[in-house]
Amino acid sequence: MTEITEIPSPFCGIGSDDLSIQVDGVKLKVTANGCAVNTPAFEQAITDTQASIAGQPASLAEAVAKAAQILRDTQQPVIGGCATDVNGMRALLAVADKTGAVVDNLNFNVARRNILALQDSGWMNTTLAELKNRCDVLLVVGTDLEAFAPRFFERYLWNPESMHLADTNNRQIIYLGKAPSANASTSPAGKKADVMTCADADLPEVTAVLSALLRGKTLQATSVAGIEISALQAIVDQLKAAQYGVVLWGAGALGFEQAELTVQTLCSIVKDINLQGTRCSGFPLGGKEGDQTANQVCGWTTGYPARVNFARGYPEYDPYLYDTQTMLNNGEADALVWVNAFNANALPPASDLPTIVIGRSGMSFAKQPDVFIPVGTPGIDHAGHAYRLDNVVAIRLKKLRDAGLPSTAEVLTAIEQAL
Repeated sequence: MTEITEIPSPFCGIGSDDLSIQVDGVKLKVTANGCAVNTPAFEQAITDTQASIAGQPASLAEAVAKAAQILRDTQQPVIGGCATDVNGMRALLAVADKTGAVVDNLNFNVARRNILALQDSGWMNTTLAELKNRCDVLLVVGTDLEAFAPRFFERYLWNPESMHLADTNNRQIIYLGKAPSANASTSPAGKKADVMTCADADLPEVTAVLSALLRGKTLQATSVAGIEISALQAIVDQLKAAQYGVVLWGAGALGFEQAELTVQTLCSIVKDINLQGTRCSGFPLGGKEGDQTANQVCGWTTGYPARVNFARGYPEYDPYLYDTQTMLNNGEADALVWVNAFNANALPPASDLPTIVIGRSGMSFAKQPDVFIPVGTPGIDHAGHAYRLDNVVAIRLKKLRDAGLPSTAEVLTAIEQAL
């Protein structure tokens, strides 16, 4: 039994790198600095280490050969999930290139809300380091921030020391839309966040009013979605008076039609504040289960985020057509490869197609895939790199134990060579 400290996490997205974990054979126990996201992800037990073909035990070599045979006979395979580290994603794209597959990250429908706004009008976003050292007013829109990342406030808002703030206790936290689920947004000195709630479906109208007030427009209404116009004007005044304001949102929480337009409104608010002479930046949440890593690697390899099709011998991007579930529903795919090395509960969509699963040990299937190869989890079973939610830092992940599981990159490279 050993104790390993200063462990980085690939699970929470915010780059927690101070966990302490007790390693007893293949069992892990988080002993310090865990949270509701990281602790269960690290402590999940290993239940299977052997590959299988149609539910029957097989050697790794046999499973790789069977996977290659399935892919060799396809016209339009889809590789979904894409939850892995940098090297795993690079190997995945190599397989996609050789087989003419579609590559689709499992969280792309959420990420698309941000990407469409970025592609249409651009944005001005900040990093975790800037937020930690400069932000004095944080506006959280439509998101329960501490439920997404329980240690966000502890690590990036209530830090005892800051490069550009005399006292981080004086930071102003404002929630617009969802209320916080606990008390992490309350400063160590007891200063509580300002909370103005409304239904998710009302956020487009509320943010539009906020944008109009920032531009000096006169409104006839006295309230919107139950929020007084005067309260929204107070938010505008606080952002304009801030030394470094940050507008934060989580695209995954914006569960309404055309949420990308609300993201675009928030980006426009950030731009307009800067035009009026005050520093302000946006901060979109994301980065869990390798989605930022998948889009980063796909971006520098192909020039596009995920939802890329290699069928014509070069990458084609479409954020709608190359959706895994849509292609399965329309009968446009003839094989499914599902890659998820982080979450044993993130299973492939139901399908009658030949299915290959390269996933974390512990996956339980209603219908056994044609091939299942359990792989190690980056940051637990092997070293690797994964991108933080701000997309500027690739976290160096550690190997904590030796469970005899291959990495995603090793398995996919073997399949590519077998092709």
